[in-house]
Amino acid sequence: MKHNQTLKLLISICFLLVTIYGCTKLDSKVYNQTTTFWNTPEQVEAGLAPAYISLRGFANGDIFSLQEVTSDEIIVPTRGSDWYDNGQWQQLWLHTWTSNLGFMNGAWEFIYSGIARINLIKYTVSNLKPIPAGLDTTKVFAELNTLRAFYYYQALDLFGNVPVVTDFNADPASLKNRPRAEVFAFIEHELKTSLPYLNRTVDKSSYGKVTKWFGFALLAKLYLNAQVYTGAPRWNECMVACDSIINANIYGLSNNFFDNFVIENEKSPENIFVIPYDAKRGLNGFNIQMFTLHYQSNETYGLGASPYNGFCSPADFYNLFDSQDKRRDMFLVGQQYDRSGNPLRDKQVNLPLIFDPNIEVISSTDPKFRLVGARSRKYEFTPDTPGDMSNDFVVVRLGDIILIKAEAALRNGAAGDAIATLNRSYGGLQGGGASLRSRAGLAPFAALTLDDMLKERAREMAWEGCRRTDLIRFGKYLDARKPAKQVSGAFRTLFPIPKAQRDKNPSLVQNPGYAE
Repeated sequence: MKHNQTLKLLISICFLLVTIYGCTKLDSKVYNQTTTFWNTPEQVEAGLAPAYISLRGFANGDIFSLQEVTSDEIIVPTRGSDWYDNGQWQQLWLHTWTSNLGFMNGAWEFIYSGIARINLIKYTVSNLKPIPAGLDTTKVFAELNTLRAFYYYQALDLFGNVPVVTDFNADPASLKNRPRAEVFAFIEHELKTSLPYLNRTVDKSSYGKVTKWFGFALLAKLYLNAQVYTGAPRWNECMVACDSIINANIYGLSNNFFDNFVIENEKSPENIFVIPYDAKRGLNGFNIQMFTLHYQSNETYGLGASPYNGFCSPADFYNLFDSQDKRRDMFLVGQQYDRSGNPLRDKQVNLPLIFDPNIEVISSTDPKFRLVGARSRKYEFTPDTPGDMSNDFVVVRLGDIILIKAEAALRNGAAGDAIATLNRSYGGLQGGGASLRSRAGLAPFAALTLDDMLKERAREMAWEGCRRTDLIRFGKYLDARKPAKQVSGAFRTLFPIPKAQRDKNPSLVQNPGYAE
């Protein structure tokens, strides 16, 4: 986001960032430094910024890789020696990972460092004496607790049985796993008790920040997966949470699907919560264009550096899109051209630069293998940068909420309501007015099965970081698939507690099925 007023305050709180990023335990010296800053409601609001800054590692980070590359949606083939990386990408696709794999520890560190920063800010605000005049600490804590619930939702989904830490001064070496159902209950309680105090305003001042609608969206996602997380479905509660967003008539479906992902996507009427990025202002960390495009795609899109030729979608996923589905344009296939319209060739192997979605093996030295896989352009590419993009990364949008409500209704025995939810148009105070199917150029649903529902989620939500969770919920995650993946053991629906974390804290118990 280019107009978010909170971001303008970041320079003024650099000392706070250094303090938070450099400390794992709060001491009196740090506290005395920070209290000289927290004197007004405006300063406290600025002091919340580190809780949001830590989110910038979310877009195409370790959690994204765990969610997508372990699913049928994204594969990272080994092209010659490129992208082998000690076999780590193959382990994700093939479901042969161990607790030593770096993605596991990276995701864990992302989650718990974010939680620690929020706990530190809560501790600091709790100990302000006096409380700044005009500051409503109840609202401050509701905002922080909801953001912390987002981190815990990631931990619940990926690792299941995890520690719950609410005290910044807790000894990290003493933390113990909590059963998955208890973690679910903790998140549910945090969200439900925070919702009455969350900001309901949607404008520039709340952009990229926690609002009431983000809280309801998290609750809807939690309830959608309740049967996986706890063994008991919560379809009615899921629909109620979705309706709390839909019936507020604030958000609408963008008439153009891709408007949600353009460089200036803060104008989208659909996006409920985003992580702001801006390459020109140094808000970096989102660079999916570099991961998916071919080494020479900079000649097509005017990029400031050569991409890495990694992430792509295989043919089975690409073919879920009907040829008339406008959303299929999120993929690059076929002959590629330079900015003048001349056909490109892969200069290193002297082959036409033609993207072929068919991937028959996971690794090959064949020169043609450099060109396999459908490449994603769902997010508009940002030119003239070394790789970082200025699109804000979409965490939750109305399209997802509509799909969640429809699935909950379908699973609850109300197929007619599910069909109506998917087929109707959605306009709101922010604009919009399309239906999911009309903006895709497709006819409305006349009938609906769970298989239809999963396919529609694939088409609408591709490359948005939720495919693994969807496949688990639909019982498809463990299936064999091309290329090379065999049926996985049931324990693979949870990732292992990272070995690096268990080495530091022997109290952590490994998830079933993993030896380390």
